[in-house]
Amino acid sequence: MATPTATFEGIRSQLKNRKYAPIYILHGEEGFFIDELVKEFEAIVAPEERDFNLYTLYAPQVDMGTVMDVCRRYPMMADYQVVILKEAQAIRSDDLNQLHHYAEHLSSSTILVVCCRGVAVKAKDLVASTVAAGGVVFESKKLNDSRTASAISQFIKERGLNIEPKGLAMLRDYVGSDLSRLYNEIDKLTIALGANATVTPESIERHIGVSKDYNNFELLDAVSRKDAVTVFKVIEYFRRNPKSNPTVMTSSQLFRYFSNLLIAWFTPDRSDSSLMAALGFKSAYALRSYREGMRCYNAWQTIEIISAIRKFDTASKGIDSRSDEYDLLRELMFRILNARGDIATR
Repeated sequence: MATPTATFEGIRSQLKNRKYAPIYILHGEEGFFIDELVKEFEAIVAPEERDFNLYTLYAPQVDMGTVMDVCRRYPMMADYQVVILKEAQAIRSDDLNQLHHYAEHLSSSTILVVCCRGVAVKAKDLVASTVAAGGVVFESKKLNDSRTASAISQFIKERGLNIEPKGLAMLRDYVGSDLSRLYNEIDKLTIALGANATVTPESIERHIGVSKDYNNFELLDAVSRKDAVTVFKVIEYFRRNPKSNPTVMTSSQLFRYFSNLLIAWFTPDRSDSSLMAALGFKSAYALRSYREGMRCYNAWQTIEIISAIRKFDTASKGIDSRSDEYDLLRELMFRILNARGDIATR
């Protein structure tokens, strides 16, 4: 029986080693991880046996009594049968909770997978019985910026590739937290570059279409050193290519950068190790732009800039403003580059 685990990588590793729990609950906001794990569960059953030993049921179309009856069947000419209950988020939690009766009297030859895609499971009795029976409850959470970078690095590594830091930043900024899109783009690079290759900004530009010179990474780099010429060149490129460069992505990256810069200013020990710990970085390379930013913007200027970014975010959404969003972005860049740090609370 598998040891309960709550990580995507942990579950995949155990399935690869044929260490199965009797019941799994997959739930949470990030549907991508759930979809990928379902594929892994389906692969437990050999293709020629799937007509007999793989059952895919949909919660809105079947009652839980039927699900339990299917789970209590014996596999045909195999060690296990796999029963996957999809769309469990679409039924009432008290209906789903009925499965706790099965969780309390499990079949040793059945692997039951309950999928609540997009929401947290609320069937408390089922969850408690699953844990007590040695099952696995996995919550698939949306990724924040730091976890997105880790996910990119992990998937690149799994594909037998390496990636340069700038390439990593370009992919993160281009794709954001859309994991399905991210993995599709990395698959393109895997096919195009081959095993053991290094993903460079040039290869990303060639195979994915992200400009290596005009992107949020280059914009932040130019902002950090107050390179006004480059900043406004990038902004004009964004204006001409709005679909690939939405202002909401740019403003979120600017906000993240200056929020981190403020943390850096108020970190007592500004050694590399202390700043990495405070900012949640795993590499000192990421500190380069923040060292440059601290040279160009003091703490009071940083506070003023964060306020300006918040005002831009409101105005760009049409609140108390009818200006073009790229005109507003250009104005924001001017405010950032010319911030004086005249804060009333100073």
